[in-house]
Amino acid sequence: MTDADVVRRVRAGDTAAFAVLVARYRDRLGRYAVHMLGDREDAEEALQDTFVRAYRSLARCEEERFGRWVFGILVNRCRTAGRRASRRHRMFVRDDVSLARTPAAETADRADWDETVRWALGRLAPVLREAFLLKHVEDMEYEEMARYTGVGVSALKMRVKRACDRLRVLLTEVERV
Repeated sequence: MTDADVVRRVRAGDTAAFAVLVARYRDRLGRYAVHMLGDREDAEEALQDTFVRAYRSLARCEEERFGRWVFGILVNRCRTAGRRASRRHRMFVRDDVSLARTPAAETADRADWDETVRWALGRLAPVLREAFLLKHVEDMEYEEMARYTGVGVSALKMRVKRACDRLRVLLTEVERV
């Protein structure tokens, strides 16, 4: 069944069919939320809120674009959660549960490098981290990123460039140590 088929079923009254969409998108959205927020509990809360909002607003969704639409909701929920977390002075932290769910690294060096990259991502300003993750982890085009974030394409390009520059500096410093 396509997303559009499932959306039509839910709109027709088969509320249990929404679980198909949740199962289909939970892992990808959850990975993004953990990377963006750095805290499993905050990510889970943003993810839950995303699905609740998506269910309540399903009438406004273009049936064929459910995945993009729900991802846009998550981007906004992560922004809100990120602002709350920054007010609580939280920092990017390691999430052992999510790390355990990812495929095992082939070597110890790879695991160390992955940890270093996560550390460096955590040092980016949230707007730079968001742009970097959308472009290089979620593999989105700038126009698609602009639709999700409400930020202009040129600003997003600058954010991605700044994120890459900052990551380069951080990772070079680590390599020297």
